[in-house]
Amino acid sequence: MSTSPDIAVIGGSGFYTFLEDPQEIDVETPFGAPSASIAVGTVASGAERRTVAFLPRHGRHHEFPAHRVNYRANLWALRSLGVRQVLAPCAVGGLHDRLGPGSLVVPDQLVDRTSRREQTYFHEGACHVSFADPYCPRLRAALLEGSADGPPYGAEPPVDGGTMVVIDGPRFSTRAESQWYARQGWDLVNMTGQPEATLARELELCYAAAALVTDLDAGIDAERAVDQEQVFRVFAEHTDMLKQRLHTVVSALAAERNCDCSEALAGMNPPLELP
Repeated sequence: MSTSPDIAVIGGSGFYTFLEDPQEIDVETPFGAPSASIAVGTVASGAERRTVAFLPRHGRHHEFPAHRVNYRANLWALRSLGVRQVLAPCAVGGLHDRLGPGSLVVPDQLVDRTSRREQTYFHEGACHVSFADPYCPRLRAALLEGSADGPPYGAEPPVDGGTMVVIDGPRFSTRAESQWYARQGWDLVNMTGQPEATLARELELCYAAAALVTDLDAGIDAERAVDQEQVFRVFAEHTDMLKQRLHTVVSALAAERNCDCSEALAGMNPPLELP
């Protein structure tokens, strides 16, 4: 099996079964160890098979809460193996009734409310990447497209677009915070989507999130305030749907990239040589 995947999935431990014949690879990076060994296996695409990498964002046993994930090592390790396209399923809270538990959203915007996280690879020189549109439009389109084959992905098609606000955690939002996020016109709240997206851009990777709504965040009403048990349960209930969608996307996604992600550092002089 080739150990040079061009596509990676960063997700939860339930995605280990996403790959066939996975082999675990330990990768050293200048930024320390990634969350876990990277599993490299295959995904069937008709009569062909495609090599894909999988990295559990929180570690193999969910040992790293969102604020302690080594995002820099994770993205660097994937790129060093040959990855250039990253699909990032994640759990989110919905900030409006229209995005209830079970909704799948492909966000197009991000608001960073985190602090004390390593946000960049570049701590010297002038290297300011464009981040007006934080997600790769080509990967977003692929996540939104349905499949003509097989059963539907769920009762509702994925929602096209939405703003995801990323908070530090590990606590959930207060009711006042949740209501404030909603008043800003933001749609989703999450703990892991940043700096993952920024670092992917700095490494000239294509990156897009597939956000599964597991709860209505604290601000909507007291009866439906978020709790950990519900988040884990709803995400587990929809893991098969997410894997099916990602399987279809991976199988159909071209290796050639006709977006701007691969030229994010054009005209700059980054102080690090990318792997």
